Amino acid sequence: MMELSQLRCFVAVAEELHFGRAARRLFMTQPPLSRQIQLLEHALGVTLLTRSHRQVRLTASGESFLRDARQILAFTQQAEISARRVAAGVAGRLTLGFTAVCAYSQIPALIAEASRVLPEVEMILKEMVSSAQLQALVARTLDVAFVRQPLPLFPLEYLRVLREPLVLALPAASPLATEPLPSLAALHRQPFIMYSPNEGKYFYDCIVSLFSQANVLPRYVQFLSQTHTILALVKAGLGMAIVPASAQSLRMEGVTFRPLPQEGAVADVYMAWRQDCDNPALAAFRGLVAAGLEKEQA
Repeated sequence: MMELSQLRCFVAVAEELHFGRAARRLFMTQPPLSRQIQLLEHALGVTLLTRSHRQVRLTASGESFLRDARQILAFTQQAEISARRVAAGVAGRLTLGFTAVCAYSQIPALIAEASRVLPEVEMILKEMVSSAQLQALVARTLDVAFVRQPLPLFPLEYLRVLREPLVLALPAASPLATEPLPSLAALHRQPFIMYSPNEGKYFYDCIVSLFSQANVLPRYVQFLSQTHTILALVKAGLGMAIVPASAQSLRMEGVTFRPLPQEGAVADVYMAWRQDCDNPALAAFRGLVAAGLEKEQA
Protein backbone atom coordinates (compact mmCIF):
# COMPACT_ATOMS: atom_id res chain seq x y z
CA MET A 1 0.00 0.00 0.00
CA MET A 2 1.26 3.41 -0.97
CA GLU A 3 2.03 5.86 1.86
CA LEU A 4 2.25 9.65 1.93
CA SER A 5 5.83 9.48 3.22
CA GLN A 6 6.76 7.51 0.09
CA LEU A 7 5.15 10.17 -2.11
CA ARG A 8 7.16 12.88 -0.36
CA CYS A 9 10.33 10.91 -0.88
CA PHE A 10 9.58 10.34 -4.55
CA VAL A 11 8.73 14.00 -5.24
CA ALA A 12 11.96 15.12 -3.57
CA VAL A 13 14.08 12.70 -5.65
CA ALA A 14 12.16 13.54 -8.84
CA GLU A 15 12.71 17.27 -8.33
CA GLU A 16 16.34 17.00 -7.27
CA LEU A 17 17.23 14.11 -9.61
CA HIS A 18 19.83 13.22 -7.00
CA PHE A 19 19.37 10.91 -4.01
CA GLY A 20 21.95 12.68 -1.85
CA ARG A 21 20.39 16.13 -2.29
CA ALA A 22 16.90 14.70 -1.84
CA ALA A 23 17.97 12.97 1.39
CA ARG A 24 19.41 16.21 2.79
CA ARG A 25 16.21 18.06 1.81
CA LEU A 26 14.15 15.50 3.74
CA PHE A 27 16.56 15.44 6.71
CA MET A 28 17.24 11.72 6.31
CA THR A 29 20.05 9.49 5.13
CA GLN A 30 20.25 8.08 1.64
CA PRO A 31 19.68 4.32 2.32
CA PRO A 32 16.21 4.77 3.92
CA LEU A 33 15.29 7.13 1.08
CA SER A 34 16.27 4.56 -1.52
CA ARG A 35 14.27 1.94 0.38
CA GLN A 36 11.14 4.14 0.33
CA ILE A 37 11.40 4.57 -3.45
CA GLN A 38 11.80 0.80 -3.89
CA LEU A 39 8.73 0.11 -1.73
CA LEU A 40 6.71 2.66 -3.73
CA GLU A 41 7.71 1.14 -7.06
CA HIS A 42 6.89 -2.32 -5.73
CA ALA A 43 3.45 -1.15 -4.56
CA LEU A 44 2.74 0.42 -7.96
CA GLY A 45 4.30 -2.37 -10.00
CA VAL A 46 6.13 0.11 -12.23
CA THR A 47 9.58 1.68 -12.47
CA LEU A 48 9.49 5.38 -11.68
CA LEU A 49 13.20 6.20 -11.80
CA THR A 50 16.20 4.95 -13.72
CA ARG A 51 19.41 5.08 -11.73
CA SER A 52 23.06 5.04 -12.73
CA HIS A 53 26.26 6.13 -11.05
CA ARG A 54 26.07 9.44 -12.87
CA GLN A 55 22.43 10.40 -12.97
CA VAL A 56 18.83 9.77 -11.95
CA ARG A 57 16.07 10.13 -14.53
CA LEU A 58 12.32 9.85 -14.51
CA THR A 59 10.68 7.20 -16.61
CA ALA A 60 7.52 8.03 -18.57
CA SER A 61 5.55 6.45 -15.73
CA GLY A 62 7.56 8.51 -13.26
CA GLU A 63 6.77 11.79 -15.05
CA SER A 64 3.07 10.98 -15.07
CA PHE A 65 3.13 9.87 -11.44
CA LEU A 66 5.01 13.02 -10.37
CA ARG A 67 2.14 15.26 -11.52
CA ASP A 68 -0.40 13.23 -9.59
CA ALA A 69 1.84 12.87 -6.54
CA ARG A 70 2.23 16.65 -6.29
CA GLN A 71 -1.54 17.10 -6.45
CA ILE A 72 -2.11 14.43 -3.81
CA LEU A 73 0.40 16.02 -1.45
CA ALA A 74 -1.05 19.50 -2.03
CA PHE A 75 -4.57 18.19 -1.43
CA THR A 76 -3.43 16.38 1.72
CA GLN A 77 -1.75 19.51 3.03
CA GLN A 78 -4.92 21.53 2.40
CA ALA A 79 -7.02 18.84 4.08
CA GLU A 80 -4.79 19.00 7.15
CA ILE A 81 -5.08 22.80 7.26
CA SER A 82 -8.86 22.64 6.85
CA ALA A 83 -9.21 20.04 9.60
CA ARG A 84 -7.15 22.16 12.00
CA ARG A 85 -9.19 25.29 11.16
CA VAL A 86 -12.44 23.44 11.81
CA ALA A 87 -11.04 22.14 15.11
CA ALA A 88 -10.10 25.71 16.03
CA GLY A 89 -13.66 26.89 15.30
CA VAL A 90 -12.66 29.31 12.51
CA ALA A 91 -14.06 27.12 9.72
CA GLY A 92 -16.93 24.68 9.34
CA ARG A 93 -20.70 25.01 9.58
CA LEU A 94 -23.08 26.44 12.16
CA THR A 95 -26.85 25.99 12.04
CA LEU A 96 -28.78 28.78 13.72
CA GLY A 97 -32.49 29.07 14.46
CA PHE A 98 -34.41 32.30 15.00
CA THR A 99 -38.00 33.44 15.32
CA ALA A 100 -39.56 35.64 12.66
CA VAL A 101 -39.82 38.64 14.99
CA CYS A 102 -36.10 38.32 15.85
CA ALA A 103 -35.40 39.27 12.25
CA TYR A 104 -36.55 42.81 13.07
CA SER A 105 -34.07 43.18 15.95
CA GLN A 106 -30.26 43.36 16.17
CA ILE A 107 -29.95 39.58 15.76
CA PRO A 108 -29.38 39.72 11.96
CA ALA A 109 -26.62 42.31 12.51
CA LEU A 110 -25.06 40.03 15.11
CA ILE A 111 -25.07 37.10 12.69
CA ALA A 112 -23.67 39.31 9.91
CA GLU A 113 -20.80 40.39 12.18
CA ALA A 114 -20.08 36.76 13.02
CA SER A 115 -20.00 35.94 9.30
CA ARG A 116 -17.54 38.79 8.75
CA VAL A 117 -15.22 37.68 11.55
CA LEU A 118 -15.59 33.96 10.73
CA PRO A 119 -15.81 33.97 6.90
CA GLU A 120 -14.98 30.27 6.64
CA VAL A 121 -17.86 29.25 8.92
CA GLU A 122 -21.00 28.63 6.86
CA MET A 123 -23.98 30.10 8.72
CA ILE A 124 -27.18 28.17 7.94
CA LEU A 125 -30.28 30.04 9.15
CA LYS A 126 -33.63 28.43 9.94
CA GLU A 127 -36.77 30.37 10.83
CA MET A 128 -38.65 28.51 13.57
CA VAL A 129 -40.85 29.30 16.55
CA SER A 130 -39.08 29.18 19.91
CA SER A 131 -40.50 25.82 21.05
CA ALA A 132 -39.48 24.15 17.78
CA GLN A 133 -35.98 25.61 18.08
CA LEU A 134 -35.52 24.20 21.57
CA GLN A 135 -36.70 20.78 20.41
CA ALA A 136 -34.24 21.01 17.50
CA LEU A 137 -31.41 21.80 19.91
CA VAL A 138 -32.26 18.75 21.98
CA ALA A 139 -32.38 16.67 18.77
CA ARG A 140 -29.03 18.15 17.63
CA THR A 141 -30.42 19.54 14.38
CA LEU A 142 -29.59 23.09 15.51
CA ASP A 143 -26.35 24.36 17.01
CA VAL A 144 -27.68 27.73 18.22
CA ALA A 145 -31.19 29.03 18.86
CA PHE A 146 -32.45 32.57 19.36
CA VAL A 147 -35.60 32.22 21.40
CA ARG A 148 -37.91 34.43 23.42
CA GLN A 149 -38.40 32.26 26.47
CA PRO A 150 -35.83 29.94 28.08
CA LEU A 151 -37.19 26.60 29.19
CA PRO A 152 -35.46 24.31 31.73
CA LEU A 153 -34.57 21.60 29.24
CA PHE A 154 -31.43 19.57 29.87
CA PRO A 155 -28.73 20.02 28.57
CA LEU A 156 -29.48 23.53 27.29
CA GLU A 157 -27.78 26.74 28.39
CA TYR A 158 -28.98 30.29 27.81
CA LEU A 159 -27.56 33.78 27.49
CA ARG A 160 -29.79 36.84 27.26
CA VAL A 161 -28.68 38.81 24.21
CA LEU A 162 -31.45 41.39 23.87
CA ARG A 163 -34.03 43.22 25.97
CA GLU A 164 -36.38 45.58 24.16
CA PRO A 165 -39.51 47.49 25.18
CA LEU A 166 -42.99 46.54 24.09
CA VAL A 167 -44.92 49.28 22.30
CA LEU A 168 -48.54 49.94 21.37
CA ALA A 169 -49.34 49.78 17.65
CA LEU A 170 -52.44 51.74 16.61
CA PRO A 171 -54.16 52.65 13.36
CA ALA A 172 -52.93 56.12 12.41
CA ALA A 173 -56.53 57.37 12.48
CA SER A 174 -57.12 56.23 16.08
CA PRO A 175 -57.82 59.01 18.61
CA LEU A 176 -55.20 57.39 20.87
CA ALA A 177 -52.52 57.83 18.16
CA THR A 178 -52.16 61.56 18.62
CA GLU A 179 -51.07 61.72 22.26
CA PRO A 180 -48.94 59.69 24.68
CA LEU A 181 -50.81 56.82 26.30
CA PRO A 182 -51.62 57.89 29.90
CA SER A 183 -52.14 54.33 31.16
CA LEU A 184 -53.18 50.89 29.98
CA ALA A 185 -56.65 51.68 31.28
CA ALA A 186 -57.20 53.55 28.01
CA LEU A 187 -57.18 50.15 26.25
CA HIS A 188 -60.04 48.69 28.29
CA ARG A 189 -62.70 47.19 25.99
CA GLN A 190 -60.83 48.49 22.94
CA PRO A 191 -60.60 46.16 19.91
CA PHE A 192 -57.29 44.34 20.27
CA ILE A 193 -55.34 42.02 17.95
CA MET A 194 -53.57 39.47 20.10
CA TYR A 195 -50.78 36.96 19.67
CA SER A 196 -51.89 33.35 19.51
CA PRO A 197 -51.71 31.57 22.89
CA ASN A 198 -50.08 28.63 21.09
CA GLU A 199 -47.75 29.84 18.30
CA GLY A 200 -47.17 33.22 19.97
CA LYS A 201 -47.24 32.00 23.57
CA TYR A 202 -44.35 34.16 24.83
CA PHE A 203 -45.91 37.47 23.73
CA TYR A 204 -49.39 36.26 24.65
CA ASP A 205 -48.27 35.57 28.22
CA CYS A 206 -46.37 38.88 28.47
CA ILE A 207 -49.33 40.94 27.27
CA VAL A 208 -51.92 39.08 29.36
CA SER A 209 -49.72 39.68 32.41
CA LEU A 210 -49.53 43.41 31.67
CA PHE A 211 -53.30 43.67 31.29
CA SER A 212 -53.88 41.63 34.45
CA GLN A 213 -51.58 43.90 36.49
CA ALA A 214 -53.43 46.97 35.19
CA ASN A 215 -56.86 45.35 35.65
CA VAL A 216 -57.58 45.92 31.95
CA LEU A 217 -59.58 43.67 29.64
CA PRO A 218 -59.45 44.59 25.94
CA ARG A 219 -61.87 43.16 23.40
CA TYR A 220 -59.85 40.54 21.54
CA VAL A 221 -60.88 40.43 17.88
CA GLN A 222 -58.16 38.21 16.38
CA PHE A 223 -55.40 35.85 17.55
CA LEU A 224 -52.37 35.61 15.23
CA SER A 225 -48.82 34.27 15.40
CA GLN A 226 -46.74 36.64 13.24
CA THR A 227 -45.99 40.26 14.08
CA HIS A 228 -46.11 41.50 10.48
CA THR A 229 -49.59 39.97 10.06
CA ILE A 230 -50.78 41.60 13.28
CA LEU A 231 -49.51 44.99 12.07
CA ALA A 232 -51.25 44.51 8.73
CA LEU A 233 -54.56 44.13 10.56
CA VAL A 234 -53.75 47.18 12.70
CA LYS A 235 -53.11 49.13 9.50
CA ALA A 236 -56.51 47.98 8.18
CA GLY A 237 -58.14 49.49 11.26
CA LEU A 238 -59.32 46.23 12.84
CA GLY A 239 -57.79 47.02 16.19
CA MET A 240 -54.63 47.84 18.11
CA ALA A 241 -51.83 45.57 19.29
CA ILE A 242 -48.79 45.38 21.54
CA VAL A 243 -45.62 44.35 19.73
CA PRO A 244 -41.86 44.44 20.35
CA ALA A 245 -40.27 47.83 19.60
CA SER A 246 -38.07 46.28 16.90
CA ALA A 247 -41.23 45.78 14.80
CA GLN A 248 -41.14 49.52 14.11
CA SER A 249 -38.34 48.77 11.64
CA LEU A 250 -41.04 47.40 9.31
CA ARG A 251 -42.09 51.04 8.78
CA MET A 252 -45.66 50.03 8.00
CA GLU A 253 -47.53 53.05 6.66
CA GLY A 254 -50.80 53.74 8.47
CA VAL A 255 -49.56 52.34 11.79
CA THR A 256 -48.52 54.57 14.70
CA PHE A 257 -46.44 53.35 17.63
CA ARG A 258 -46.64 54.64 21.17
CA PRO A 259 -44.53 53.65 24.22
CA LEU A 260 -46.30 51.82 27.02
CA PRO A 261 -46.50 53.53 30.42
CA GLN A 262 -46.36 50.22 32.28
CA GLU A 263 -43.08 49.23 33.96
CA GLY A 264 -41.77 45.82 32.98
CA ALA A 265 -43.25 46.01 29.48
CA VAL A 266 -40.21 44.41 27.87
CA ALA A 267 -39.40 41.40 25.71
CA ASP A 268 -36.21 39.35 25.83
CA VAL A 269 -34.24 37.30 23.34
CA TYR A 270 -32.01 34.48 24.57
CA MET A 271 -29.30 32.59 22.77
CA ALA A 272 -29.52 28.88 23.56
CA TRP A 273 -27.18 25.96 22.90
CA ARG A 274 -26.41 22.46 24.14
CA GLN A 275 -23.82 22.17 26.92
CA ASP A 276 -22.37 19.11 25.20
CA CYS A 277 -22.35 20.43 21.61
CA ASP A 278 -19.06 19.33 20.01
CA ASN A 279 -19.14 21.80 17.11
CA PRO A 280 -15.97 23.93 17.56
CA ALA A 281 -17.56 26.81 15.63
CA LEU A 282 -20.12 27.17 18.43
CA ALA A 283 -17.47 28.21 20.94
CA ALA A 284 -16.11 30.82 18.51
CA PHE A 285 -19.62 32.15 17.83
CA ARG A 286 -20.48 32.33 21.52
CA GLY A 287 -17.24 34.19 22.16
CA LEU A 288 -18.13 36.79 19.55
CA VAL A 289 -21.62 37.25 21.00
CA ALA A 290 -20.30 37.58 24.54
CA ALA A 291 -17.66 40.10 23.42
CA GLY A 292 -20.34 42.12 21.62
CA LEU A 293 -22.53 42.20 24.73
CA GLU A 294 -19.63 43.34 26.89
CA LYS A 295 -18.88 46.11 24.41
CA GLU A 296 -22.51 47.28 24.50
CA GLN A 297 -22.58 47.31 28.30
CA ALA A 298 -19.22 49.12 28.65
